[in-house]
Amino acid sequence: MPEGFELSPGFATAVAALFAITLAAIAHRIIAIVLRRATAPLPVVHTVVLACIPVMRVLLPLIALQMVWQAAGNDLLYIGGIRHINGLAIIAGACWLLIAAIGGLANGIIAQHPADVEDNLTARRIATQARVLSRTAMTGVVMAGLALMLMTFPGARQVGASLLASAGVVGIVAGIAARPVFSNIIAGLQIALAQPIRIDDVLIIEGEWGRVEEITSTYVVLRIWDERRLIIPLQWFIEHPFQNWTRTSSEILGTVFLFADYRLPLDPLRAELQRILETAPEWDKRVSVLQLTDVTERTIQIRVLVSARSSGLAFDLRCRVREALVTFIQREYPDCLPQVRMPAGAEDLKTAAGNLPATRAMNMP
Repeated sequence: MPEGFELSPGFATAVAALFAITLAAIAHRIIAIVLRRATAPLPVVHTVVLACIPVMRVLLPLIALQMVWQAAGNDLLYIGGIRHINGLAIIAGACWLLIAAIGGLANGIIAQHPADVEDNLTARRIATQARVLSRTAMTGVVMAGLALMLMTFPGARQVGASLLASAGVVGIVAGIAARPVFSNIIAGLQIALAQPIRIDDVLIIEGEWGRVEEITSTYVVLRIWDERRLIIPLQWFIEHPFQNWTRTSSEILGTVFLFADYRLPLDPLRAELQRILETAPEWDKRVSVLQLTDVTERTIQIRVLVSARSSGLAFDLRCRVREALVTFIQREYPDCLPQVRMPAGAEDLKTAAGNLPATRAMNMP
């Protein structure tokens, strides 16, 4: 360097910052390669590492820059503000890293228990716990990060001290205002531990049939059969009864009701039902029952009870059986369809009554 040539403090700091960013990028590249290879035999840890690597690409340069800003002289223009902003960015990046690690851990655990199998009860239980607990933990990380960022402002610390002086009143007001939020968070923990519902459970809520598509820290998304979405607060499941068709198993019974004339023989109908079920892929071969369950003054009521592996298959099976049995009755016993009988002579009276107005009309001038 020529004699008398000196870098200005600002320029030297800028050069050091560029050098720090370059070193951080190289370090990130090396660490990422090493961690990917080292954690490959451990699927869950590997998933966490893969989720954290993109965040570290941002966080490492921020840490390196903070070291440069701290080494710079205090008389450098705007250095205090730069240090503060960079410190806030590091806190935000650290929260982001924790959230990514939590999400990666949940995804890794869920991937270890695939739900695309016939008996996926355990997988859905684990997926529900992982999703709800991870999102609750993420919410706690965000709240802690915001609190740490606020504490870096001197004014916020003074406000905090004054709030502590009146903690009783503020606590009551905050508790009342935040009751819905905290009640849903607590309800989420109860659902994650007790598990009255799980991901992909079939529920009947307010007369709507649907599957649990998502469970967040505050609400549940129910995917209705016609592809609508029903959004339900978590607290609702703690305070109200609902139907869960897959609580212990996805197997379910389906019913089909038929109405026919008294003259319909039931034995041929039972034989036809068995023939239909033997060719139905939806039937799981557990239950096949045809019974006369009720009679009225005009018809008989026939109930068919069949079983399937899931509620969706049960619905398709019910439609198949209903259509086939009605077709069978129409083809083999058409005179046994529901009909209204009239006493002898009633038809003649009805015809005469129907022709009376026409006869009078013909005799009018």
